[in-house]
Amino acid sequence: MKIGIDCRIFSSKFTGIGRYTNELVSHYIKLNSELKNPNEIILFFNNPEFREFKEVKNVRKILVNARHYSLSEQFKFLRILNKEKLDMVHFPHFNLPIFYSRPYVVTIHDLTLSLFPGNKMTKWFHRLAYNIVIRRATKKAEKIIAVSNNTKNDLIKMINVPEEKVTVLYNGIGPEFTFIEDSKVFEKTLKKYGIDKEFLLYTGVWRDHKNLPRLIKSFGLVRNKHNVDLKLVITGKPDPYYPEVKNEVKTLGLTNEVIFPGLVDEKELVYLYNAALFYVFPSLYEGFGMPPLEAMKCGTPVLASNVSSIPEVCGEGNAIFFDPNNEEEIAEKIKNIFEDTSLQVSLIEKGMIRADEFSWEDCAKQSWELLLSL
Repeated sequence: MKIGIDCRIFSSKFTGIGRYTNELVSHYIKLNSELKNPNEIILFFNNPEFREFKEVKNVRKILVNARHYSLSEQFKFLRILNKEKLDMVHFPHFNLPIFYSRPYVVTIHDLTLSLFPGNKMTKWFHRLAYNIVIRRATKKAEKIIAVSNNTKNDLIKMINVPEEKVTVLYNGIGPEFTFIEDSKVFEKTLKKYGIDKEFLLYTGVWRDHKNLPRLIKSFGLVRNKHNVDLKLVITGKPDPYYPEVKNEVKTLGLTNEVIFPGLVDEKELVYLYNAALFYVFPSLYEGFGMPPLEAMKCGTPVLASNVSSIPEVCGEGNAIFFDPNNEEEIAEKIKNIFEDTSLQVSLIEKGMIRADEFSWEDCAKQSWELLLSL
C-alpha cells in the first residue's frame, strides 16, 4: 500500500494535535519496518518541519506549505495529494481538501469550535468554512478515529455521523511525564518563577472553554473564605483575545497570589506538575484532556470538571470532580482535599495507575491496524 499522512501539524513539544501526529508517525514507521513487505509512507509537511524531518527507508516527505483554512489547503494540497495516487491517507485533524475523493481516515479530537467558537472565530465566513470542512471530512471518510467516547457521541449527535463509522482510540501519555522523588531537582524552576509556597497548577491554552476566570474566582474564595494559604500558577501563552484572565486577577486583588510563568518548556512543565500540591482542570469541554493524566503520571492529585470527556479519561475514583460552573463547589473541593492528606495519598496512587493505562504505542498500533484493514 501507499499510505499518506498529513503532517502539516507536527511537533515533538507538549501535547495536542502536533504531538499526536508526531507520535503516530514515529510509531507507524517502526511498525511498517517490521512488516515482511513494508508499505510506502508519504509524509506531507509545511516548513520548517519539512526541512527538519529526516527520511528513512520506505518513507518519503513532500513539502506542501498550505495553512489550515486556506485556499492553498483546498487547491494546492489537493493537487499534491491527487498526484501521489495514495491507497490510504490518515488526516490527524479534520482540515483537509473537501474535494479529495480517494480513501482516507480522519481523527476528530473534539468539537470545541462547534460548541465554543470563542473570540477568534467571530466572522461568519470563518464559522461557515469550519462547518463545511468538518462535515465534509467526516462524511467522506472511510473511518473516523475519535479520541474518546465523548467525542464519538458528539459526532453522532451534532454532525449525524453513523455510529458504526467511528472507532474510539485513546491518546497516549509520553514517558517524559514522570514522578520525581527528589524535590531539589525542581527548586531552580520554582525560584525562577517566584513560587515560594504550596500551589495549585493549571496548564494549557487560554480559551473561553478552559474556564479560567471562574477558576480564578474560585481560588479567591479558597484564600479569602476558606483561609487556605496557597498560590495559583497558570501556565500558557497570554492570549490577547482573552484579556479577562489577567483582568480577573487584578479585579479580585490576587496579583501577588497568581503567577503566570508563560509558555514553559517541557522539562519545566514536568517540574511544575511534580512540585504542585494539586492540579486543577476547570474546563467546560474537552475531547480528551491530556493535562490531568500528565499530572497524575507525575504523582499529583487532580481536581477536574465533571463534564464532557474528563470523567471518562480520568476514571472514577482517580480524581476529585466538580461542577465547573459552580465557583463555591470548586473552592469547597479544593479546601477539602487540602485538609485530607489520606485522600491526597489515595489520589496519587490511583492516578499514577490510571495514567499508565494510556500509551502512544497502543494508540499508534491500533490506528495503524485500522489503516491497513481498509
